[in-house]
Amino acid sequence: MLAKMLSQKALGLLRQWQALANWRDLSQLRGKQAPKDQPKDQKPKGNAKPTTSTADDSKVPEGMLSSTKSVFGPLVDCDRIFQNLYGRHDWRLQGARKRGDWHRTADLIKMGPDWIMGEVKRSGLRGRGGSGYYAGLKWEYLRKVQAKGKVLIVNCAEGEPGTCKDREILRHEPHKIIEGCLLAGCAMGCERCIVYVRNRFYNEACNLQLALAEAYCCGLIGCNSCETGVKLDIIVQRGDRYLTGEETALVNCLMGKLARPRRRPPFLHEQGYFDHPCVVVNTETLAVLPTMLRRGAVWFTSLGSDKNFGTKLFCISGHVVNPCTVEEEMSMPLRNIIERHAGGVCGGWDNLLALWPGGLSTPLMGAACAGQVLMDFDHLSAAGSELGTAAIIVISKDCDPLLVMQHSIEFFMDQTCKQCTPCRDGAIWLPELFSNFVKGEAVPQMIEFVDIIRKKMENSTICGLCDSQANLAGSLIQHFRPLIEARILEYAN
Repeated sequence: MLAKMLSQKALGLLRQWQALANWRDLSQLRGKQAPKDQPKDQKPKGNAKPTTSTADDSKVPEGMLSSTKSVFGPLVDCDRIFQNLYGRHDWRLQGARKRGDWHRTADLIKMGPDWIMGEVKRSGLRGRGGSGYYAGLKWEYLRKVQAKGKVLIVNCAEGEPGTCKDREILRHEPHKIIEGCLLAGCAMGCERCIVYVRNRFYNEACNLQLALAEAYCCGLIGCNSCETGVKLDIIVQRGDRYLTGEETALVNCLMGKLARPRRRPPFLHEQGYFDHPCVVVNTETLAVLPTMLRRGAVWFTSLGSDKNFGTKLFCISGHVVNPCTVEEEMSMPLRNIIERHAGGVCGGWDNLLALWPGGLSTPLMGAACAGQVLMDFDHLSAAGSELGTAAIIVISKDCDPLLVMQHSIEFFMDQTCKQCTPCRDGAIWLPELFSNFVKGEAVPQMIEFVDIIRKKMENSTICGLCDSQANLAGSLIQHFRPLIEARILEYAN
């Protein structure tokens, strides 16, 4: 019976997948692993997505506050950080000052770098680009470097489907980014800052350039920022590749090289931008900093659960009534966020098939788990997924999930830099397999080969893009295997 089901094409593919059993382990491509006190690889943000890492309980910032709060959300208006998220008010300097931006910034700078770093550590601020690493620990590595020419790099290379939070900040809250760059640069001793903006964000880059011109004209940044003697020059540089969300690929791109990740060590705080020490920080992380410093770490830790403090921008898209980008308290239940701000799932919550809680590169989550999970780094990690960029993509039962699988896998096929063999070959084989699943031109044994490919791809490359593909493929098979088998049987009959 099986022989009748096998087409000539399927037999040829089957022989190719069987060769995977002898695939050589290429784990040495990752190079030396980072020491335990080094920051983990930054995930290529909603742009290129490497492995998400939740903070280790044994490695938390010194003096970080704790919380016993158990009820989260909805966020009250007085606690909102991004008050012009939808562009209803003036985004220029005059309007930004009315909303509290640049208020007593000079006083914050005069408190000194030690105070700023102390507040960042006490607040437990974690990277908003997907890594979830404590900002206070990551910034401390660069701060300890005794060298001139340190560079702060802002990662606005947002390119992952469903992720649009940084674009909204650039468009409607550019002065928050500039002020955050100034305060972070003061804390780490940086005199130069480069804001890397995705090439397609033309209007957003123009808004940022105009905001920079206003800040320079008013003396807010430059050789004597806010009349405090602190020097910081900010420039905007544009590029357009998903993989530049990975920090070493981003630095290579800024230096005019191929936008490919490189091995570590040396780490960026040792040898980065043209051999100068540097650090790469997400846009939202920097935009949150000024408000957090003004209101204090105690206020910041009053929002969210323990070790997951503050607010977060959530991008909700897919099969929902009202797709949107919203600011909400960290650790708010996922279902509450969707129903309160996006109008719920099309056809009701019972029509939910699955969703991505943090973008395409995070593992898929079923409806049962999605109805109970809290939206933060630790709770999603415990549920088998990741917060990522907090881009919630909803899939309803009305669509063809196998077609969704194919499109999501093909996205990574187009974005790989083809530097590492597992990523390059996996990006070819996985889309071909899933294409056959959609058509039904496959055999049940091919489903098992997806797992073989996935295991060979995990932890075997320089960056985490390959791991993202593997996690995505594994979660798709886990949730939609019965549908794949039914499609194969239907085609065979």
